[in-house]
Amino acid sequence: MLAFLLFGVQAPARAQDGAPPAGRAGDGRDAGGAPAPAAGPTDSERPPAAGVPAVEPPRLLERVEAEVPAEARAARREGTVVLRLLIDAEGRVTEAEVTASLGHGLDEAARAAALQFRFAPARRGATAVASRILYGYEFRFAEEPPAAPPPVAAGGAGVPEARPVPAAPPVPAAPPVSAAPPPAQGPLQAAGAAPAEVTVRGAAMAERLRQSAQAVTVIETEEAQRRTADMGEVLARTAGISVRRSAGLGSWARFSLNGLTEDQIRFFLDGVPLDLAGYPFGVTNVPVNLVERVEIYRGVVPVRFGADALGGAVNLVTDRDVRGTHGAASYEIGSYDTHRLTLSGRHLHEPSGFFTRVSGFFDHAKNDYPVDVLVPDASTGRLQPTRVYRFHDAYRAAGGSAELGFVNRPWARRLLLRAFVTDGDKDRQHKPGHMDVPYGEVTRGELLSGATLQYEQGLGRGVALDALVGYTLGRGTFLDVSDCIYDWFGRCVRKRTRPGEEQSPPRDQVFWEHSGLGRLNLRYRPHPEHALQLSLSPTYVSRTAEERRPDNPQERARLSGERSLFTCVFGVEHQLNLLDDRLENSLFVKDYVQLLRAKERLPGLDERFGGRDRDTHRVGVGDGLRYRFSERLYAKASYEWATRLPRPDEVFGDGAMIVAKLGLSPETSHNGNLGFTIDARDTPSGAWRLDANGFLRAIDRLITLDNHTQPASYVQVMGARSLGFEAVAGWTSPGEHIALDGNITYEDFRKTSDEGNFVGSEGERMPNRPWLVANGSARVQLQRLFAPRDTISLTWDTRYVHEFYVGWPNVGLLESKAKVPSQLLHSLALTYVVRDAPRVVSFTIEAHNLTDAWASDFYGVQRPGRTLSSKATLEM
Repeated sequence: MLAFLLFGVQAPARAQDGAPPAGRAGDGRDAGGAPAPAAGPTDSERPPAAGVPAVEPPRLLERVEAEVPAEARAARREGTVVLRLLIDAEGRVTEAEVTASLGHGLDEAARAAALQFRFAPARRGATAVASRILYGYEFRFAEEPPAAPPPVAAGGAGVPEARPVPAAPPVPAAPPVSAAPPPAQGPLQAAGAAPAEVTVRGAAMAERLRQSAQAVTVIETEEAQRRTADMGEVLARTAGISVRRSAGLGSWARFSLNGLTEDQIRFFLDGVPLDLAGYPFGVTNVPVNLVERVEIYRGVVPVRFGADALGGAVNLVTDRDVRGTHGAASYEIGSYDTHRLTLSGRHLHEPSGFFTRVSGFFDHAKNDYPVDVLVPDASTGRLQPTRVYRFHDAYRAAGGSAELGFVNRPWARRLLLRAFVTDGDKDRQHKPGHMDVPYGEVTRGELLSGATLQYEQGLGRGVALDALVGYTLGRGTFLDVSDCIYDWFGRCVRKRTRPGEEQSPPRDQVFWEHSGLGRLNLRYRPHPEHALQLSLSPTYVSRTAEERRPDNPQERARLSGERSLFTCVFGVEHQLNLLDDRLENSLFVKDYVQLLRAKERLPGLDERFGGRDRDTHRVGVGDGLRYRFSERLYAKASYEWATRLPRPDEVFGDGAMIVAKLGLSPETSHNGNLGFTIDARDTPSGAWRLDANGFLRAIDRLITLDNHTQPASYVQVMGARSLGFEAVAGWTSPGEHIALDGNITYEDFRKTSDEGNFVGSEGERMPNRPWLVANGSARVQLQRLFAPRDTISLTWDTRYVHEFYVGWPNVGLLESKAKVPSQLLHSLALTYVVRDAPRVVSFTIEAHNLTDAWASDFYGVQRPGRTLSSKATLEM
């Protein structure tokens, strides 16, 4: 018995007119094998220019001999089983598919052996990447010496022997991607046969984004999908990011990137605004298992997103693969009656190109964790510290989406219709940021439904089109009609003279929001070193509301006016590659237009309304530069004069706790980044990575939430500046038995103007913002413990947040200022993974806040202590 590896490289090439790559129709991927993002081709998606490191195919290091079945020996079956192997970036075979069969049990024997092979992974330059190869496993009976009679087995057949064939000759370097594809493969032969295709895929897209001129950090979620941390926790482990929940699952959370927070950062799902894509509850509540990777753009946002972001953007990328059939499921159970379920699946009918994809999720949590509050003593009436359980903080959400259409047809690379619906309810335990007065019946709900239609196609002569239109209907409710006064033990201790816990008179409100969006991206590549991209992104939002309580005429009048907001962002971007791709530059210009139309009640006792209209026009510019000193060292610099137009919730309010502020002006900021990266993954001592980056955000008219008023509203700080640095270091041992990672972020965010709101605070740190944060993790991993392809790992994570003031540091007496103390939190996870291609099964047990330390949000509201969770996942 012998085996041979069909070596060789076919470099996938994208046709000059923007058509799909030759030779791989039907996979829905770009020339590098990575999923093509819905936002359209980017500078990191185009084929590498001449001089980019060639693709080196994987190299077999460890063979495993197949066990020949008795059935095959009896039939004296000989021949070759051809397998298509998927090899990950660590050289493990994760899938083995039989493409040419022998039968008699030899297919299963060859596949079982191949799944235990170990390869030196494929490489693009110094970077290890995943790949697919064809592998031929040949079975034949050895010729026995004539002097000795052949041994007799069952049925009298001779016994085959295994003899590995010498390694194939060295593989020539891959041709430039712009070259014509090689001729079609001939029939399968013996050792030394025609070369087979090697397709680089998977991690290549993430790595190419990291090494592009864009100011981007990429998080791949494969490991996180097997653990119990939510999306907020996954993001919080990244340098420069702080994510703090106000309570448990489903609660309001504050996302901060280099000091800027909330709507100053734009969030997307496959290039579509997150709140218009079926996830109205915020980025922290998006199920991790439905996201393949996260792209974090720091202060400088590419034009393809059509975003008016002030401090950056976060793009959640789902599974965009359109090949074959695939399914996945996950279920998580945890403390405080937490349950999370996700399901997803896709199927491609290759003859017609008809494609379907479905996904869904369900979340539930009671969030009844213990907190420390002040409760009046029964005998003296004095406030005493007491531990109680939150009793009105439950969260429930469910949603699903279905996508269908055609892919890789002559008339469309993608034509996909996606429909979605999401429904959720959240109880309010207390006012945001203030855990003093408990609520017992205040609730809020949200129902969102909509659809998007996407079309991608090459138009010829180097032009590619990506267009999307969508509509979303949102319905929100807010209910505050209780006449009970609740204590922290969940008891109704007495009745109110007028109903309404959060405020009186009572409110029973419903809000309707109609949103339409469009996105048009045109990309033109006249030369391998030049690309031009045009982007147009209009969005229209119309909101109406109704107060259903007849005893609240003031709110009925306030909410009866219709309000609308039209926003349009136009961008032009030029991308340049020089010096054999050592230097990459991206220069862009953006144009912003916003038209606000609102009716506001006029002062007086009557119910007359007056128009409150405003038209806004701004221009922005930016540039990103990357220079590669060597394969392991490169540096980046980027700048954008950014503008952010006020969002609907800021100017119209949220319909519950935040009132309208129609007079808000656009924010502007000068954003700069400067950093370097050392990426040495193939050293004898293991894989090393070091990133260091400095950043500046100089902001004018910063919009910030002032929740010290009743009710809360957004106000503007006339000038602010965030200056800081972040550093990331990581090491993985040879064989991946040990991995150590850490990062630290320091930011100095201060008010730089004494005009407008908060007079007298010039030069002071902005309140409610951590300024020193560090993360660390250590993982120990063992392989092949109980099965040929299993892995068990123990991972420890830690986070340190330095103390910070809740309010302005210069206001009040030093000894009485509200301060959030320093926090040091730990988690520990044990994960077991079994791979039996195409199935992958995992089990995780995880403890969050392992030491049960006190933890809080930005305003000092207590968060859960130690929690235990477990999770199971299945892929097939």
